[in-house]
Amino acid sequence: MKAGREARRAASRAGNSPALTTIARIGFAASGLVHLLMGYLSIRIATHQGGESDQSGAFAQMVKLPGGMIILWVTVAGLTALALWLLLQASLGIGSSSKKRWARSLVSLGKAIAYVAVAATALSLALRHPTDSATSSQQASGTILSLPGGQALLIAVGLITAGIGSYLVVKGARRKFHEDIEVPTGHAKTAIEVLGIAGYVAKGIAIVTLGVLFIVAAIKTNPKDASGLDGALKALVALPFGEVILLVIASGLMAYGLYSFARAKLARL
Repeated sequence: MKAGREARRAASRAGNSPALTTIARIGFAASGLVHLLMGYLSIRIATHQGGESDQSGAFAQMVKLPGGMIILWVTVAGLTALALWLLLQASLGIGSSSKKRWARSLVSLGKAIAYVAVAATALSLALRHPTDSATSSQQASGTILSLPGGQALLIAVGLITAGIGSYLVVKGARRKFHEDIEVPTGHAKTAIEVLGIAGYVAKGIAIVTLGVLFIVAAIKTNPKDASGLDGALKALVALPFGEVILLVIASGLMAYGLYSFARAKLARL
């Protein structure tokens, strides 16, 4: 019990470090740029111009910007710091008897893992060893399917992924993102709410689609059906009015990017 309290105090002190919180804010801004580029690439796919609309494609586009490699390395640092800050927040639930605190810790841990994965993708490109997310997803799915009970495990991964996407949709629709930021007043509040709602709902739908693809891959026992976020967005194009749906999601991803820029300043850290 005492060790848990000491761990929480240490995590709280580290999490309040001005240097760490400053770099973490840069991480939110970097995430914003990534989502803007993902939205742009999704528009290209919706209009049949090709490309990859996931983080890998976004980072490839980032390198093409003026000073792109510098921006990419700053992105790696910012996302890594943001993941570290989230890990420290997750550790605040250690030794606690509060179910609410444990739930928040699990959410922070999940976010930290996601940011670590995105940072690793950016780092691989910065080191000139780019990775393809579709291939990575297929390899991971193939590995899971090869395990005992692998089909059930992959279905579970799909359900968890779809659950995360549903959570983001609900978070946007119910404006739960207010808990993450210092909400401004006046017209700024309206703008933040519009961007937050559109951004979270669009991102959630994309992730739900990814979860469905994992489940389809498990049912068909074909890892190629689990083709990552890029594959999920491209799968939407095959639906009736798919181009329109993807254009709406692309706009939402760009809205999330703009919201992330605002969050870089307004986040409760």
